[in-house]
Amino acid sequence: MADAHAATHDSHGHGEHHDENHHVLPFWRQWIFSTDHKVIGLQYGLSGLSFLFFGFLLMMVMRWQIAHPGEAVPFFGALLQKTFGVAAFSNDALGRMGMLTQDGYNSFGAMHGTIMVFFGIVPAAFAAFGNYVVPLQIGAPDMTFPRINMASFWCFFISCVFMMVSFFVPGGSAKSGWTSYPPLSGIADSIAADPNFPWDHFFNGQTLWITGMVFNITASLLGSVNFIATIIQLRAPGMTWMRLPFFVWAQFITAFLLLLAFPPLEAAGVMHLMDRAFGSSFFMPTGLVVNGQLADWAGGGSPILWQHLFWFLAHPEVYVLILPGIGIVAEVIACNTRKPLYGYKAMVGAIFVLAFLSFIVWAHHMYMTGMGAKVSAFFQTTTIMISVPSVILLTALLLSLWGGSIRFTTPMLFATAFLPQFGIGGLTGIPLAFNAVDLYLHDTYYVIAHFHYVVAPGTIFALFAGIYHWYPKITGRLMNDMLGKLHFWGSVIFINGLFLPMFLQGMAGVHRRWYDGGATYEQISKKVVFGHTSLEWNNVSSFCAFALGAVQLIFIWNLFTSWRAGRKVGRNPWECTTLDWDTPTPPPHGNFDKELRVYRGPYEYSVPGADKDFTPQTEPPPSAEPKAVPEPALVK
Repeated sequence: MADAHAATHDSHGHGEHHDENHHVLPFWRQWIFSTDHKVIGLQYGLSGLSFLFFGFLLMMVMRWQIAHPGEAVPFFGALLQKTFGVAAFSNDALGRMGMLTQDGYNSFGAMHGTIMVFFGIVPAAFAAFGNYVVPLQIGAPDMTFPRINMASFWCFFISCVFMMVSFFVPGGSAKSGWTSYPPLSGIADSIAADPNFPWDHFFNGQTLWITGMVFNITASLLGSVNFIATIIQLRAPGMTWMRLPFFVWAQFITAFLLLLAFPPLEAAGVMHLMDRAFGSSFFMPTGLVVNGQLADWAGGGSPILWQHLFWFLAHPEVYVLILPGIGIVAEVIACNTRKPLYGYKAMVGAIFVLAFLSFIVWAHHMYMTGMGAKVSAFFQTTTIMISVPSVILLTALLLSLWGGSIRFTTPMLFATAFLPQFGIGGLTGIPLAFNAVDLYLHDTYYVIAHFHYVVAPGTIFALFAGIYHWYPKITGRLMNDMLGKLHFWGSVIFINGLFLPMFLQGMAGVHRRWYDGGATYEQISKKVVFGHTSLEWNNVSSFCAFALGAVQLIFIWNLFTSWRAGRKVGRNPWECTTLDWDTPTPPPHGNFDKELRVYRGPYEYSVPGADKDFTPQTEPPPSAEPKAVPEPALVK
């Protein structure tokens, strides 16, 4: 608790930021090695958005190869080949540089999944918004352990370096999928790609992937401990549990998911590293034949054990992605409907149930391993059960719109679009709960479409809603509304054009790992679904992917130009009720410039009899207001 006391004392001292003797920290302490939760939130946010964009670029190169197999990437093909090397790109039949190879497709596919989930959405949704907003919403001067908070970001930064370096080592980056299943991931790149590179056995893409993931997991564990301690210990006076904004509840439960689910995967990552680098056999089986020769592993390892440890994390990870997004959407909807959230207590209860059930559904990803009928029936049942709290959350948010005086601001557009898109993602996952259906649809484009509807027009739309919503608090300026609406409509149209056809392709049997989009298999590629063959649907999806990428350039321009050119605003431009809008804009070190006391719940909008349609949490009820002392009567 020493850090907590130091942070509180330091924050109170710096709260007097108008003092002439206030010590200004040097740039490297203020913006690079900072312990201020707001700066760390911005570091996580910019890193997460950068990796989301990079992961999206990897996907666009893959989409070109799927729609135009055997053709070089136009305009940028030569640059891509020079950057990523001949392991990933080669010349096409016409001699043009920049055709994605089969190894390159596997590499980009593995890194796209890894980067978007672990290096994009989790840092942006959980770490960035959580670090910046949670202490403000609970009335805390900083996180409980500021130095651990800084260490969390720098562990994440080290993991980013490992992942980026892996693209440029001999043989290229990891190629065994974002799930990294042994025994494939145990033998991938284990033979030296460059005889003149003596450390190639250790310094290769797959080993760097595992090492980067270990650092990434460590960063998440440090952050989750800090979030839990901060929410429990540093709430403002009067901030009881049922007065917490729903976003804080979502981050609180997400932190517990990370704290409980990540250690098994970190242990598995270290064991996997031992298998690759030092010849152990935790996951590598005895009797494995590689290229016609018996492999060296003889310890009787179990590849299925890796799947259990991986998915024990990776299914709660789905809710690590989506719960912060639901929390953001709840804040935006309550503010822009000018009414309280419908069923606030039911929503809080639902995320507790959802968090518990998320730990006992992992094996529905593993029906292909041939589990017994009783075990399969158990996981089918729990998978169907977990849809109940999800439906409660979605229904409560939909009912919150009913009777509201809705303001269709840019963040509200993204928040309302989140609801049906997330609904599509959830509903299309129900068939996959049953092993009889999953055996057919497993690893097809149907699964890709289902998952991406949850995290792309689902979580990423929530991220956009949160950025547009809290941008004026962070910068003191509004983002351009016209550009925001262009960004929204372009995104919602093209993201559906990208993923909807994948449901049709998946039911036709198109596999997600076919680098040519299924052109090799005529019985599938020529199958007509809704008037188009599977290959023609590839063209539709790819065109929409390129258009979606172009639309994001509008957002990037808006994000950076509004920092200087956006319209200036005061403390509370959206007229919200929670404590994060009760600070100066932008918040100083220490956050608040006055003593805080919370008197009411987080969503007191349109209270009958009030003189305005929002009542901040710090506004005392009439009975709590100090009574005026009458002046003494004059003595005659």
